[in-house]
Amino acid sequence: MSSPSASLPAPYRPPRHPQAWAWLFALSQIGGLVLGWQFGWHWGLPVILGAQALSFWATLWPQSRLLSPVLTRLPAQGRAVWLTIDDGPSDDTPALLDLLDRHEAKACFFVVGERAAARPALVREIVRRGHEIGNHSHGHPEKWFWALPPRAMRAQIDEAQQVLSALAGKPPRWFRAVVGMANPFVAAALKPLGLTRVAWSARGFDAREADPARVVARIVRGLRPGAIVLLHEGAPHGRSVAVVAAVLERLAQDGYRCVLPQDEATAASGSADPTRIAAAGATVAP
Repeated sequence: MSSPSASLPAPYRPPRHPQAWAWLFALSQIGGLVLGWQFGWHWGLPVILGAQALSFWATLWPQSRLLSPVLTRLPAQGRAVWLTIDDGPSDDTPALLDLLDRHEAKACFFVVGERAAARPALVREIVRRGHEIGNHSHGHPEKWFWALPPRAMRAQIDEAQQVLSALAGKPPRWFRAVVGMANPFVAAALKPLGLTRVAWSARGFDAREADPARVVARIVRGLRPGAIVLLHEGAPHGRSVAVVAAVLERLAQDGYRCVLPQDEATAASGSADPTRIAAAGATVAP
């Protein structure tokens, strides 16, 4: 399905102005107050509340680029996709690695810091087999990650980065927010670590859905060359390996290859695989 050297050039975009949202939000609130004072609250109040609603929406919508840059897909020149697997390492990891080997597929494992620290050999094995490690927070607080204050948000990302850097031998380049929800404080935590936030463009809801056929049907709806495919391991239903196997089979049937992204500097050197994508056109905020 892919050769070991195959890769997708991808933009590497840590946030450059992580506090820009705060200035814009403050201006919107001040502007609403001024409008309300000068022309009546039927003008000012909608501006104030609208800005607040927009910030809340941007937090809850994983593909939103309002609060920080985020990769959602990579516009490929060939039939290649970026396979990402969240929530490990887990009991499923060895079977998934064998499955990926059989399909000659590469994936980025977005792992949880605490789980990685508990199973360091699995993290090292992921790297040894040619896959990539991504930061998926330290404790995976799925119910309240979106609402973390600045210090707690930084701790979740920093601690995971420290653990994963030590185990993988190099710091992760990619970060995925828990449940995809990134509040206004995520960008400030990503910038000093040089992390790029990654969302997805093809999702099967396999963390809850146990039927591989239903997961595949959902993923196919978002499947395009350069798609970022979201899957999980260690799901409570216990069928994660079967689900990933079904997705890999469908990708192979449709002629897609699962390969890893690379940064723009490497891509510009001309060392990329013939299936490489044009990094300049990737779906990412400036």
